[in-house]
Amino acid sequence: GGHITFEQCINEMAAAGFSGSEIGNKYPKDPEVLKDVLEQRGLQISSGWLSTFFSEEGQKEETVKNFVEHMNFLKTMGAKVVNVCECGHCVQFTPTYPFDRPKYSDEQWLQVAEGMNRIGEIAQENGMVNAYHYHVGTMIQTAEETDRLMAMTDPDLVHLLVDTGHTYYAGGETSIIIRKYGSRIRNMHLKDIRQSVLDEVHVKKLSFLDSVKAGVFTVPGDGCINYEPIFLALVEENYKGWFVVEAEQDPSKANPLEYAKKARSFIRENAGI
Repeated sequence: GGHITFEQCINEMAAAGFSGSEIGNKYPKDPEVLKDVLEQRGLQISSGWLSTFFSEEGQKEETVKNFVEHMNFLKTMGAKVVNVCECGHCVQFTPTYPFDRPKYSDEQWLQVAEGMNRIGEIAQENGMVNAYHYHVGTMIQTAEETDRLMAMTDPDLVHLLVDTGHTYYAGGETSIIIRKYGSRIRNMHLKDIRQSVLDEVHVKKLSFLDSVKAGVFTVPGDGCINYEPIFLALVEENYKGWFVVEAEQDPSKANPLEYAKKARSFIRENAGI
């Protein structure tokens, strides 16, 4: 979708009935410029992704520096949440089948946990929170790996981003994660999975990037994920935060505005929002 402009993105978000978005790579870096164009369309910034590299030697201080800079930008934009994902040694952009990725040593796990606590403390001191995003293609992609990180970190400092698509892709159940970590959840990413494509991913041992290009992801309500227990768990756990829709599809195959409208209707009809 490189040919799609930033203006088209935000115009179609507003037209589809959304009230904001996360930071995309086409967004202006100047907060005043960005605020102006978003306010014209009634949009806000909810959060934004930051890759961390605490598990890689010599990257700790640079990672903390990048976090502070990104956090300050998001705070200026009125957001409260920083999405963080440990990308040290990840295979997201390599030809590797994500279930054949390497594993962290105990020392690397400790480095990641200590790093997350550190930036969590910085966030807390600045009235912000970090939300950890487990992600296919990284070393923390499964429910078990997420449990390990959550157990190793301070629940007051390290929170959680729950992603329905990545949960299912990695063999987990979103409603179980929500009920386990309800009080720590600060962000929700809603997307869906095309089961036929995921089956092909496993048979052919496709890389994460190739699976995305093949259409493994779609908008909520357009795939195989059952959202009823997910929305019920969120209500019962009193979740208060954003629902961020992610389509992650090739726009030449799936018209972005059409799918954005489809997702917005699905959430309105099934979650009452």
